[in-house]
Amino acid sequence: MIKYIKYCKSCIMPETKPDLYIDDQGICSACRYYESRKQVDWNERKKELLQILEQYRSKNGTNYDCIIPVSGGKDSHFQTIRMLELGMNPLCVTSTTDKLSDIGRYNIENLKKLGVDYIEVSANPVVRRKINAIALRQVGDISWPEHVTIFTIPVRIAVQLNIPLIVWGENSQHEYGGPASDAQNKYLTRRWLEEFGGLLGLRVSDLVGQEGIESENLIQYTYPSDEELRRVGVTGIFLGYYFPWDGYRNALISQAYGFRTYHKTVEGSLVNYENLDNCQTGIHDYFKFLKFAFSRATDLACMHIRRGRLSREDAIKLVKKHDGQFPWEYLGCPLEDILKELDMTVEEFIVICDRFTNKKLFVCDANGKLIKDKQGNLTKINYDNIDNQ
Repeated sequence: MIKYIKYCKSCIMPETKPDLYIDDQGICSACRYYESRKQVDWNERKKELLQILEQYRSKNGTNYDCIIPVSGGKDSHFQTIRMLELGMNPLCVTSTTDKLSDIGRYNIENLKKLGVDYIEVSANPVVRRKINAIALRQVGDISWPEHVTIFTIPVRIAVQLNIPLIVWGENSQHEYGGPASDAQNKYLTRRWLEEFGGLLGLRVSDLVGQEGIESENLIQYTYPSDEELRRVGVTGIFLGYYFPWDGYRNALISQAYGFRTYHKTVEGSLVNYENLDNCQTGIHDYFKFLKFAFSRATDLACMHIRRGRLSREDAIKLVKKHDGQFPWEYLGCPLEDILKELDMTVEEFIVICDRFTNKKLFVCDANGKLIKDKQGNLTKINYDNIDNQ
């Protein structure tokens, strides 16, 4: 029985995060990786990037130089801006998100104005909603289909159009901590996708036969074969390996090119400049909290602590205020409206929430029932003690 959650002494990331390691000095692997960036020769990294880009640049201008997977967010704006500055002719590819917000659509249209050719692929929305509901019930992740297609669709386009180079943004293992070998990885491989791409043990093939879904409905969710990848020579690089990645810096640069932020702090977050495209993200982030007792506000606080923008003391206060709030609304979309598209009631949703909640991490009564406030919010165990760690 867990009675105590240990937190990193430098940031406030808890030990409950999958793949995170807290060493003997009480410092997490994400902080250790960030410390190691001080030894990186970023000029050499940029030279390495330029060599790679030159290798893949279309010699006669008859094809695109690379594919940039984009959502319209701050990071995909930054990726596109940087590639254009380096003289590349990219094809930007979007996998339409589950429930696109108005500001998300605005930012997609703004990204096009940077001066790029652009393809948007929308998987069958009827099937998509079925998968949203299946994934929420079976693995506790309403965003499962989005996490699959943001990787499969750009790679499928790369194979179909014979464009070998794909330029991704950050390696999430850098910012959030993970096995050292993957934190240092500069390429996105099939193994990386399967381990860190958010599949959560639910395979695409598992969907066949559920809710009338057939294999022909899952084409866009299917990764190309190894033979197809070898034929085209598809290589996916992380731009975050070659530039010191900073989401806030990316947001500032993107705003100068017309990227629009939200009019207030995003629900469950600390900022107004990220995760603006999908109204279902609030549910996704809440289930992360139920499973691991931390969510997006913690992620952001830790990144700002490492960069010297927040003290640990201030970060704790902000996270206690914003992290893990029940997702009654996200980007102005009421929970009821989001669930209605899944043929699910709020009451049914709460039952699913309780089923995926790790009761070892939250305060329960004498009968083992989760204690909630009037808004349905939970209380983490020993949370008051984080100040002393």
